[in-house]
Amino acid sequence: QGQVVESGGRLVQAGDSLKLSCAASLHPFSDYAMAWFRQAPGKEREFVAGISRYSSRTDYTDSVKDRFTISKDYNNNMVYLQMDALNPEDTAIYYCAGERTQSTTSVPTTPNYTYWGQGTQVTVSS
Repeated sequence: QGQVVESGGRLVQAGDSLKLSCAASLHPFSDYAMAWFRQAPGKEREFVAGISRYSSRTDYTDSVKDRFTISKDYNNNMVYLQMDALNPEDTAIYYCAGERTQSTTSVPTTPNYTYWGQGTQVTVSS
């Protein structure tokens, strides 16, 4: 049974940078598209960033393009989300998700992923 575990969330100031990590016990790791979602209080869970099986394609929601970067480390089965220029609207619980895909370019953006972590809280103060 696979699992993913997020870490790295904390309280930061507006304009700061933060890097989230996701340890993925999914094998082989190259079979899985990975993504970050977030959920703010009173809002639905939304797609933030995703990366295809072999990292050939990435996708971002418009509000984080040019600020966030998703990456995969195949040696350590890790997924990272580098977040720069954070603002209070980025405050949410961030979830890592994994889905086995046949396509090498698929980056699912809907929350129909099989594997989910427990989430890590990111709070951005103004």
